[in-house]
Amino acid sequence: MNSSKLLSRNARKYPNTEAVVSMGKRMTYKELDQQVNQFGHALRNQGVKAGAKVALFLPNVAEFVIAYFAAQRIGAIVVPINVKLTAKELEFILEHADAEVLIAHELVFEAASEMKAPSLRIKTGGAADGWLDFHELLEQGDQTAIECELKEDDESTILYTSGTTGSPKGVLFSYRNILTVASMISVEMEMKPESRILLMMPLSHSAPLHLFMMAGVYMGATLVLTPMFTPDLFIDTVEKEKTTHFFGAPVAYLLSAGNPKLQQADLSSMKWWVYGGAPLSAEEVKKVKAAFRTDNLVCVYGLTEAGPSGSLLMADEHDTKAGSIGRRAPLHTELRIVDENGSDVAAGEVGEIVLLGEGNMLGYYKNEEATKNSYYDGWLRTGDMAMEDEDGFYWIVGRKKDVILSGGVNIYPQEIEETIVQFPGMTEVAVVGVPHAEWGETVKAVYAASGAIDVGDLQAYLKENLASFKIPRIYEQVEALPRNASGKILKQPLREGEFVQ
Repeated sequence: MNSSKLLSRNARKYPNTEAVVSMGKRMTYKELDQQVNQFGHALRNQGVKAGAKVALFLPNVAEFVIAYFAAQRIGAIVVPINVKLTAKELEFILEHADAEVLIAHELVFEAASEMKAPSLRIKTGGAADGWLDFHELLEQGDQTAIECELKEDDESTILYTSGTTGSPKGVLFSYRNILTVASMISVEMEMKPESRILLMMPLSHSAPLHLFMMAGVYMGATLVLTPMFTPDLFIDTVEKEKTTHFFGAPVAYLLSAGNPKLQQADLSSMKWWVYGGAPLSAEEVKKVKAAFRTDNLVCVYGLTEAGPSGSLLMADEHDTKAGSIGRRAPLHTELRIVDENGSDVAAGEVGEIVLLGEGNMLGYYKNEEATKNSYYDGWLRTGDMAMEDEDGFYWIVGRKKDVILSGGVNIYPQEIEETIVQFPGMTEVAVVGVPHAEWGETVKAVYAASGAIDVGDLQAYLKENLASFKIPRIYEQVEALPRNASGKILKQPLREGEFVQ
């Protein structure tokens, strides 16, 4: 089985079911399958062959879905790219991925317009100098069905990591990897053909793409896409389209929780409110559950390189274990916490999370050394340091690369960050280790706040909540922390003193 055959099967099985709803456009599975054939023929007519890399610089729009399946239908490999990237960042990925085709949207064409390569460039919204028009190609494409005979172990997709510690790495997936995690989320989140999946988070990321878009297609459900996220659009789309499943970053829920419109909104269609990428604290869980009037809040933890997959914190576990990533791995996945030698650590001890399952990547594209270093006896190393509590729940304490070694003691920044951000006025915090002549490293806190923070008051608060060796010795208030295009905090500039506000 491959993704293209899944779509063709749905076109026969659910021909009149809505497949895609996007910016006023509505397509049934039969119509989507037909347009995929047309665009597949159009790509072939332009010389695109099996194995070619097709880069998608597209937000969450119908053209993304058409291009994604059309490229795979002719045996090409899809490279979705975050539309928030700069021209320089886009150029790096295009070159590294050996992209032969770039498909861009008029909403984000400014960055793409500077590209001189690849030679085949396609855009929505009309042709431009050196660029073909997406919809003209689509209309010219033959409607004859294209049979895709790719196997589950054939290469499907390359997703690029955020590059918080260096250049982004291309994560290469097979169809088996993607269908494994799509089937997992379909089962765990009880998806059905009647489900309506709201896709507002960027489809260049693994969770929206592989877990929710592909799970929707796996089940023959409806995909409701928006090219951006705003709290108003979020609330309005749930009401209008009667969606049933949504995945978002915690900030999407927290921003929307304060929207007055939410109190009058009809959210009764929603069955699964899913979040991931970061935990929600106990107070934040209470706030979100109250604002959304729901008990169906679920946390997914996972790694792009694992599909993504990892663990689940179910709805009924949030009242007592908010902040945890749950106590079990989902369908098709195994999870362990191990020491440096790969041996399981005891409950209460800190180790690294490792994952095993058929969702795990084929490897990093053109980087055998990084691929080799990412595995331990077949288990994928996540770089996340965690511990298991007395009830069997897992708690992440920080990233392995972020661990601060001060005076021979390991200090985990996440615990400190979670404590500091509770101080009145704090909006965001990053804790890093900086060189120290005697201790090797010392702890530094960099933070943004709604007003001036009295460091003396902050230290007094921290002495009540943290052991003395964990309390930062250096403090710096900034307007905002540096982030990459995916919204992740960049800690390296903070360590190296390169951050310029």
